[in-house]
Amino acid sequence: MVSRDAVRRQRPSSLRIFALAARTGLGDLRTNYTWWSWASGWLLRCLMEVAFFGLIGLLLQSREAIFFLLIGRGLFVGVAEVMWVIQSTAWERASGTLPLLVTAPGRVWPVFAGRSTQWLPSAMATSLVSLLVVPAAFGFALTPAELAAFVLVVPVTIVASYGFALPIGALVLRRPSWRNAASNVTHNVMGLVCGVLVPVAFWPLPVQWFAQIFPVTHSLAGLRTVLEGGEASWPPFVLSLAVTLALGAWWFVVGAWLLERFAEAARDGSIDIDT
Repeated sequence: MVSRDAVRRQRPSSLRIFALAARTGLGDLRTNYTWWSWASGWLLRCLMEVAFFGLIGLLLQSREAIFFLLIGRGLFVGVAEVMWVIQSTAWERASGTLPLLVTAPGRVWPVFAGRSTQWLPSAMATSLVSLLVVPAAFGFALTPAELAAFVLVVPVTIVASYGFALPIGALVLRRPSWRNAASNVTHNVMGLVCGVLVPVAFWPLPVQWFAQIFPVTHSLAGLRTVLEGGEASWPPFVLSLAVTLALGAWWFVVGAWLLERFAEAARDGSIDIDT
């Protein structure tokens, strides 16, 4: 009979599981897209979406509104894409692999978290290209400092938003039929209250407080500070990125904890993982 200590020694590390799951996720991404289908399909759609919001500012006859909407939506298209973490977490139930995952000796959270990293490179590229191309197409000349701010804010925002999406995916794992609704509601609420389309200060104070739970609220506010204030605003910008990462890390830990609780419930039979 194999002892519990022997099982623990044979258990693969969480880091190794995460790395292998991330490799599988990237394989899924390559299956879903070629470079041509991604650029001519997904990316072009996102560029048109950002340009659409810029046209709203044009109708308002306000150059400030145009720039505000272009920057907000340009960053947010990647955030909306990374909310697919919610769906991809629930896909394991449909694929039939969940019983194997919960009975395996390793932890389950690195599997779900690693598989969902497939959205990160696409979301980062989508936001970065949107921010670099669409404002320039509307006649906005960007300084080297502003370009550097884009390069910094995009990966920080996407990674932190990925961490935020993980606990929602863990909750939806119990009710996989809710996955699309949960993802759509989440990114639509963020688009409304996080400063993407209107300033956060536009909303009543309770809504402003609620907006602080989302990582993109802080990174977008920091980016707008740099775009409005020049080099003197870089210390607050760097602080906003640190807050964004810390908030994303906190949500990631919550998501990992929820995934482990789900696995424990599945092992003791309180959740039917065959449905």
